[in-house]
Amino acid sequence: MNWKTKMLNTNWLIIGLIFLFACENSSMHGSRVATLPFYKDAAFTPHWFTPQSDTLASFHKISDFNLIDQEGDSVTENTFEDKIYVANFFFTFCPGICPKMTNNMAIVQDAFLEDDEVLLLSHSVTPEHDSVEILNEFANTYAVNSKKWHLVTGDRQHIYKLGRKDYFIEENLGRNKNADDFLHTENFVLIDKQKHIRGIYNGLNKTSVNQLIADIKTLKNE
Repeated sequence: MNWKTKMLNTNWLIIGLIFLFACENSSMHGSRVATLPFYKDAAFTPHWFTPQSDTLASFHKISDFNLIDQEGDSVTENTFEDKIYVANFFFTFCPGICPKMTNNMAIVQDAFLEDDEVLLLSHSVTPEHDSVEILNEFANTYAVNSKKWHLVTGDRQHIYKLGRKDYFIEENLGRNKNADDFLHTENFVLIDKQKHIRGIYNGLNKTSVNQLIADIKTLKNE
């Protein structure tokens, strides 16, 4: 191989690396697609419909709920009427993943702090411990804005049913659990204004959280 060929190959390699970097950098600031898929079960197989599709009338939605937040206020499905929201599950005395998850959820809070169209919903998986008072203390520790981000407690069976049957929050664990098993996951779930699931994200991963922020912006444009 002569020096001209080597130089040409080197130039193409440099161009390729620049293009790859540009694509990766772009994905950090924009959604992967122009519209987001819909999900209906724990397999999280994407289904592609237009938001006006008749199929969505019978497609999986988050069911009704009734919980209490850190302010002692009732939080129901009506709280999220005509809202996009992000849901997760945590507990206040968790020494492991929860502090990092909460810090990453705070990044989402800050990204949409002035946007009334977007809310956050964190369910306690230890409601017998996480009273309104304890949730309020936790909210103060992590600078939770109560108008934007609801930390909720309530009936344990109700919360666990929501997590496993509505949000499919443990989909990545690869095994079934019964009602007595502890619910613990790092996943964030994106819900649209019609209560459909539109994405699942690793709440411990900054890249995944940035993608969540980008996907919320995409969802706002539907």
